[in-house]
Amino acid sequence: MQFLDFEKPIADLYEQLAKLKENGEKSGVDVSATVNEYEQKIIDTKQQIYKSLTSWQKVQLSRHPDRPYTMEYIERMTTNFIELHGDRNVKDDKAMVGGFADLDGETVMFIGQQKGVNTKMRQIRNFGMANPEGYRKALRLMKLAERFNKPIITLIDTPGAYPGLEAEERGQGEAIARNLFEMVKLRVPVICVIIGEGASGGALGIGMGDRIFMLENSWYTVISPENCSTILWRSWNFKEKAAEELKLTSEYMSQFGLVDGVIKEPVGGAHSNHEEIADTLKIKLKETLAELKKINPDVRIEQRIEKFSSMGFFEER
Repeated sequence: MQFLDFEKPIADLYEQLAKLKENGEKSGVDVSATVNEYEQKIIDTKQQIYKSLTSWQKVQLSRHPDRPYTMEYIERMTTNFIELHGDRNVKDDKAMVGGFADLDGETVMFIGQQKGVNTKMRQIRNFGMANPEGYRKALRLMKLAERFNKPIITLIDTPGAYPGLEAEERGQGEAIARNLFEMVKLRVPVICVIIGEGASGGALGIGMGDRIFMLENSWYTVISPENCSTILWRSWNFKEKAAEELKLTSEYMSQFGLVDGVIKEPVGGAHSNHEEIADTLKIKLKETLAELKKINPDVRIEQRIEKFSSMGFFEER
């Protein structure tokens, strides 16, 4: 188990608990009562720390190496997942995954960014930063789902679309813009969930749906705190301040009306209990799908257009 810097009090308690159990086994002394006290203290300490997290601490949690990624959510929530590959133009982008799966008896198209679970896989997955062919693959799968009248669920977790020269040469901006243009017109229900990082057009490229949800410790904004700090202060040293000023957390996004709901994570973050967060998300997805299927497709499209057209704050003078 890995701990972040602000989780040091929790890490210390776990270390003390491990030593207590080890000493109890060696000495043959019953330490169960003390173990229970330590376990309760760990729970209380977690609740105390996690109820007052800063924006930057939530950004850190969204990037926790033990946090579940798209493929794990799909594996835990569904059965019979059939991954589909390629954009039928350039290649198969490993940073973007998708395919049909069975969600408790209903066939659903799942699409999302995948970061990779170890160093080698992170390189293969390009750290979840999709190229244009990744967004074109996502659109191909969305249109395929529409053809067979199957709902679409996107799981968003990316530090941004890949900014490399070759990506721009192949039309990164056009690919994302095309997705927005096409997604708003899809006649099937579309649910988008930010499960980790939701940065810039890389997130928005698969983020236009009937309902947008965020996990409690995820974030959603036009730029990462580090890059914002670099632009404004010419240094990464102000990333904590940038995170606060960007108002990027799920709480702010909900207040601004940019997302439709926040999905509560287990105490300690999604990485502390993969099974619980997957079950919680699954329940929310099933409830929302049942709600959206009752709405006429034409009405859904109109509501979708209105939803995104009314976002933002402005003044007319």
